[in-house]
Amino acid sequence: MDLQQMRYVITVAETMSFTRAAERCHVVQSALSHQVARLEKELGARLFERTSRRVRLTPAGEAFLPAARQALEAAERARAEVAAATGEIRGRLTLGAIPTVTAVDLPALLRDYRLRCPQVRISLRAGSSERLVGQVREGLLDAAFLGVQPGFRTHGVHERDLARGRHVAVLAPDHPLAAAPALDLARLAGQAFVDFADGSAARAQSDQAFAAAGVRREVAFEVSGVELMARMVRHGLGIALLPAAFAAALPGLCTVPVTDGPLRVERLIWSRATPSPAAAALLQLLDVAGPPESAAAGAPRPHPHEAAPGGTIR
Repeated sequence: MDLQQMRYVITVAETMSFTRAAERCHVVQSALSHQVARLEKELGARLFERTSRRVRLTPAGEAFLPAARQALEAAERARAEVAAATGEIRGRLTLGAIPTVTAVDLPALLRDYRLRCPQVRISLRAGSSERLVGQVREGLLDAAFLGVQPGFRTHGVHERDLARGRHVAVLAPDHPLAAAPALDLARLAGQAFVDFADGSAARAQSDQAFAAAGVRREVAFEVSGVELMARMVRHGLGIALLPAAFAAALPGLCTVPVTDGPLRVERLIWSRATPSPAAAALLQLLDVAGPPESAAAGAPRPHPHEAAPGGTIR
């Protein structure tokens, strides 16, 4: 078997489609299917069940996939290490981030990184904090930017707090409370809320703040994305609680400080494994290349892209 065949199998498994896998790999479908079939013949087992409606991994395919990923990663890592030894950073950098990250100016960070390491292929995946932790722990991501409540534990990864601040109330401009200089959770309790899904880290920040205040609230609408949340608030269907720096950039909405609002910590996490040259270059750019700190230990360590106390961007 060769690495190209492994790459084809991985891509089919990720897309659950030979057609989409061929498009992603920039080959004709017949060539990709032929190489997968050759590998199956060599292994003596079918890796995929194919029907006219779907493609899925067989038990043999499920067993093969982790080893194939490790083999590809090892090959890419070897090439990157050789290049780094000659003074050139190559390879791949895969990052994750929550949609509401503000502790770093992510586009500016990626621009600076690309200027430093133009030969590195960069990819970025959005997701929830809890999902990103698992992906970093499993080696699917090199690093990720999270937004969590202060007590959130991220086991099995290195971590460093970047910034923290309180959420603000986000309201439609014509909402009766939009002109208030400040609010508290008790005053907001009678409002309908638009929030993230129950059980998510993003939702837990608000739930825990209301529980600590001894106040009950109604979450009338659960959404998976901030854009839909903002549109629903804009149409007067409810109010939301969001990080101050992020909420300030939402057009057509008003923000009001909440004195006992949810606290959020933005946290960088990265793999406990020895970082690849590409990942090490990112950590160096963020000034976290030294020994990692526990999220519970000490104050956040500032860097050029960090949000200053109070939620303003430096």
